[in-house]
Amino acid sequence: MFRVKTKPSFSSSSLILAILIVVLLSYFPAPGAADGVEQNGVVSWPARRSVLDGGNTTSLVLAKDRTRRKDPLDDNRYYTGGWNISSDNYFASVVYTGSTVFVVAAIWFVGFGIFLLVVSMYVCCCRSRPYGYSRFAYALSLILLVLFTISAIVGSVVLFTGQAKFHDSVKTTLDYVLGQADSTVGGLKNVSNYLSAAKKVGVDQVFLPQDVQNNIDKVNTLITSSANTLDSATKNNKYDIFRYLDAVGLILIVVAAVMLGLALLGFLLSITGLQCLVYILVVLGWILVAITFILCGVFLVLHNVMGDTCVAMGDWVNNPTAHTALDDIIPCVDPNTAQEVLSSSKDVTYQMVQLVNGIIANVSNRDNIPPGAGALYYNQSGPLVPLLCNPYNLDRSNRGICATGEVGLNNATQVWRNYECRVSDQNICTTVGRLTPGLYDQMSGAVNVSYGLDQYGPFLTNLVDCSFLRDAFSTIHKDNCPNLRLYSRWVYIGLAMVSSAVMLSLILWVLYARERRHRKYTKLVDATSAP
Repeated sequence: MFRVKTKPSFSSSSLILAILIVVLLSYFPAPGAADGVEQNGVVSWPARRSVLDGGNTTSLVLAKDRTRRKDPLDDNRYYTGGWNISSDNYFASVVYTGSTVFVVAAIWFVGFGIFLLVVSMYVCCCRSRPYGYSRFAYALSLILLVLFTISAIVGSVVLFTGQAKFHDSVKTTLDYVLGQADSTVGGLKNVSNYLSAAKKVGVDQVFLPQDVQNNIDKVNTLITSSANTLDSATKNNKYDIFRYLDAVGLILIVVAAVMLGLALLGFLLSITGLQCLVYILVVLGWILVAITFILCGVFLVLHNVMGDTCVAMGDWVNNPTAHTALDDIIPCVDPNTAQEVLSSSKDVTYQMVQLVNGIIANVSNRDNIPPGAGALYYNQSGPLVPLLCNPYNLDRSNRGICATGEVGLNNATQVWRNYECRVSDQNICTTVGRLTPGLYDQMSGAVNVSYGLDQYGPFLTNLVDCSFLRDAFSTIHKDNCPNLRLYSRWVYIGLAMVSSAVMLSLILWVLYARERRHRKYTKLVDATSAP
């Protein structure tokens, strides 16, 4: 997968850049499934996957049904552009799904703030003594206070458990992505090493043509630059993402602990009748509940963006030739550079096999070579050495089937060992055989390089046609997305539960304190008026 602009770089970098972008999106935006009826819509996106397209392409709206939501930037008309991180309308429609929670947070903050202000003014300006109390109101407020405190405890447990599992799911996904990136870097470096080794391989003082060696240098420059870029991007993004992940996890743990402590402390202070501390806790809880509602809305948005992204990846995997919004951030193929590297690998393999076969045909298998022929004569005799099967045709297309009598790259060294002779100090065969130990070693080195490059052919092809990225997305969609979506739901449900429970508990703290004060006053009046 390669790209070359001013500075060469493989589009294999899109593995880390693309999937890390998707993971980052799954980690920082969000909301619920789309509403409304299914619409048939098609959006045109810039064509990038030209190798697979062949000129006959279609456009595909990713996550079309799921992302059909009201768009506040378009007069609340339904957004139909599908998953597209470069679209402001998409993000607006996604954020809009969390608007209800954000409105609740605003209403709570303003409404309860006004309520506290009015109560404070009433207490300061109207010091009328309370008279009587309702046993039913007293008992009901106490029962509800207990129930909502239990609800806050349950919500905190759900939040704490959800954030732990969500953290583990994101970490598992990132580990897989980073492992794929490391594997790609390793593959590129191995190809580079095999190409470099090919330059040094010589059989009977015959080396690859100079133009092939020059092309190896050019391609190695591309590979090294791209592998280093991908490796650097992997390491940098790895530390950043894990730092953000740990920070978010810590925030959620703190929120769960603080809200749980607030609910329990408020309950205990209300029961013990420490009204001054209760009122202080009410003011603190008023602010914390608003913040928790905002976090709930953010994670609702996160949950939905994560769901959109997972569905979009599935659509992209299932429609490999369609133009989609993912093509804007995943330029899978820059055909010229990609094909150059793949062609170079095939060319080196082809030339190396031809070099070895030339030595076998013109030196090892020749009879009646006069002793004065120099290096061409070493008293070769016996059965003819089988030629090496070239995996490519003259046009570098895959050959497929070897000719009768040829040996493959995978077992040539074992077969040729049967044709090795023993030599004298002058490197002349003293037994039957057509390969001297030195010639055998040189041919084996050429075969090993050719075999290595041939084995990495599918790897390079996968980079060219984006199969490696499609496989990675398919794995994430199948194995990681379900847990990511499930546990992100746990988080925002836990936040909603704990914020709602504490919100209602705050109101009940005030009501219960009032009923308790009235009850105490009534008992005092009854005691002093008794005969």
